[in-house]
Amino acid sequence: MEEAIIAYLNSVKELCPKVTDEELKYLMNGLTVSELKNRQFYIQANTVQKEIGFVFSGLLRAFYTDRAGNDFSVNFISENQYATHYSAFITQNPCKYYFQCIQPSIIVNLPYEHIQNGYNQFSGLERYGRLVAENVLTAQQRRIESFLFDNAETRYLDFVKGNPDLFNRISLSYLSSYLGIERQSLTRIRKKLAYRPL
Repeated sequence: MEEAIIAYLNSVKELCPKVTDEELKYLMNGLTVSELKNRQFYIQANTVQKEIGFVFSGLLRAFYTDRAGNDFSVNFISENQYATHYSAFITQNPCKYYFQCIQPSIIVNLPYEHIQNGYNQFSGLERYGRLVAENVLTAQQRRIESFLFDNAETRYLDFVKGNPDLFNRISLSYLSSYLGIERQSLTRIRKKLAYRPL
């Protein structure tokens, strides 16, 4: 557990080098750690997320379900990333997605109220929060643009290049859902590219 907290605090320093020891100590005092099993939910859809989660180890899938019960992957969250529906978290509105572990996971939790109090008290933490928000926004914009401007093959290649550590950790069904294509189409793309260097 201590190792997970240290890793989180180091990630804060890496993202925001000007953060002070006092600010890190404040953060640390609000942290808890969750150990989740495979298939266990970290966040349920239609609930308010009270803590943002930093993934120390493991892998989660964010998804939603339609009225027919089909689920659609919207994100994969691995080590050193945040498990959150960020816009819902910062407004404290119900989350639209489920966040489920697809591997056993250890997650460092930082409560919403603790974060907000930290922003009000410490300029370094306010800057840290802004940098996290910028990273989340950039990733979301990149994903939106990939659906607007890229074909399925390009989306697949970009995913493999951008997530080499994830490629062998998720099922083809989850990946095809994330890419917005049928599993059979993904299989065809993979066969086509099998002998082509990425």
